[in-house]
Amino acid sequence: MTETARHDHAPRLEDFPYRLTDNVRFGDLDPNQHVNNAVYATYFETGRVTLMKDPRHGLLQDGLAWIMVRLDMHFRAELRWPGTIELGLGVVKLGRTSVTCEQVVFSDGLCAASATAVMVLIDEVTRKPAPLTPQIMAALKPWARRGVSIAPPA
Repeated sequence: MTETARHDHAPRLEDFPYRLTDNVRFGDLDPNQHVNNAVYATYFETGRVTLMKDPRHGLLQDGLAWIMVRLDMHFRAELRWPGTIELGLGVVKLGRTSVTCEQVVFSDGLCAASATAVMVLIDEVTRKPAPLTPQIMAALKPWARRGVSIAPPA
């Protein structure tokens, strides 16, 4: 399946194991009175950061940090204020130093946007990529997107 074909398929919220709810803010709107395209990056960031920074999930280790290296967004429908949104995230790939996630923003049962995000683990001192530890790989497995088997890189 090509990247384009995957994005043409409408995502389902139930396929994303990590979910949270947020609000559309009045300040998110542009002159067209819908959510500005740049704001979606913030919605996706909220989903990633709340998962990665929560110490209960075991995705942080002393001396290591996550950085964003790629975010590909697909806008699917308008969002308006006021409103509530549901954010979903599912891990789809583990690299030697990276993790790839697919993310969605839903409102009233409709997918408004989807994204593929790549984050790299770095050493906080050298700022160079660091290999995913066995503990981090194990902690990422429960967040695999439905229908995707994630495995350590070969």
